[in-house]
Amino acid sequence: MDRQLKKKFWNRQRIFFVGGGGVLLLLILWGFIFADKRSKLNVEKDKITISAVTKGSFDEYIAVTAVVYPLKTIRLDAIEGGYVAYKFLEGGSMVKRGDSILRLENQRLMMDFVNRETEMYRLINELQNTRLRLKQDRFSLEKALSDLDYQVDQAKDIYDRNSKLFKDKVVAEQEFLKTKRDYEKLVKQRQIEVQSQDYQINNATTQISQLEGTIARTQRNLQMMKENLSNLVVRAPVDGQLSSINVEVGTSIQAGQNIGQIDDLNGFKMRAEIDEHYISRVFAGLKASFEFNGKNNEMAISKVYPEVKNGRFEVDMNFVNATPEGIRRGQSSPIRLELGKSSEAMLLPVGGFFSDTGGNWVYVVDKSGKRAVKRNISLGRKNPVYFEVLDGLQPGDQVITSSYENFGNKEVLEF
Repeated sequence: MDRQLKKKFWNRQRIFFVGGGGVLLLLILWGFIFADKRSKLNVEKDKITISAVTKGSFDEYIAVTAVVYPLKTIRLDAIEGGYVAYKFLEGGSMVKRGDSILRLENQRLMMDFVNRETEMYRLINELQNTRLRLKQDRFSLEKALSDLDYQVDQAKDIYDRNSKLFKDKVVAEQEFLKTKRDYEKLVKQRQIEVQSQDYQINNATTQISQLEGTIARTQRNLQMMKENLSNLVVRAPVDGQLSSINVEVGTSIQAGQNIGQIDDLNGFKMRAEIDEHYISRVFAGLKASFEFNGKNNEMAISKVYPEVKNGRFEVDMNFVNATPEGIRRGQSSPIRLELGKSSEAMLLPVGGFFSDTGGNWVYVVDKSGKRAVKRNISLGRKNPVYFEVLDGLQPGDQVITSSYENFGNKEVLEF
């Protein structure tokens, strides 16, 4: 007799379905727990720039634009004021030392000169008259002294004779005393006359000396006024090129006013504007170089202008060797200005990423080449070509160096 068999609960089909469901559930759980939850963005690889990190020599320099200037520029300032009566030369003309450039007119200066010249002639005439009067006075004084000497001699003879006669009692005492007083009076008068004449002569001599001093000073002043009049003609102080002349005929010029400049063409220098960020690192003696006519030309900073305008300051650079042939005033050229010595470093090419990240992080392409992942880094010095990498990257790493402006804050870029 047949017996009915009881069916098993865990048959193959049920085991297959339960096992498959379990595996599927595990896969879902694994995906939920271990899947990459980072924010992602799809980008087109051909629209970004990828650069490799390398190891090499880091040259610390900046690139600036410099303009050619004459080695020496001489300002033309008006020594005397006036109005421009004639203009001999125009800007751009070549000049030799002493060439006339402008002629000014100054009526007040001319009148002062004429008055001073007239005063000098008056003083000269007064000096001549004083000298003539002194000579005449000397003749009169000598004549007066001669008359007194004659009278003294006569009085002395009478006195000496009466003195003997008085001793012999031939002449009365009254007559003797009279002749004595007359003689002594004349001697005294002569002494006074000599003193008076000495005073008059000394006084006249002093007047002459004072007049001579006044005339000498007046002549010096007159000479200075002549020089001032000659300064009304503005002349070139050196050979060179009259690069600018800022006045026209009829223009009123003040004393000390700048009217132009002359460029000394015997040498040139270059002047560059540098960002104020580097003002503490730029000083006289720093080396620089630039290319001209296929040759590298070395220069050195000769002067740093401390004044900062619009966030920039200026420096002058002189050529270390001979001035390049064919260089002209006003030409401009990019200059490589060295800020330090070369050193070994990891190098990351400069790019637009820095303005978006400040150099704190970059996107690094992984080994598959199919995506780039955000990575924190540290950068050091910078030159126009490379950043110095301090931390976060290794030689051979592929980094996106173009702008990150369109990437938002995504952590992963997929190509």
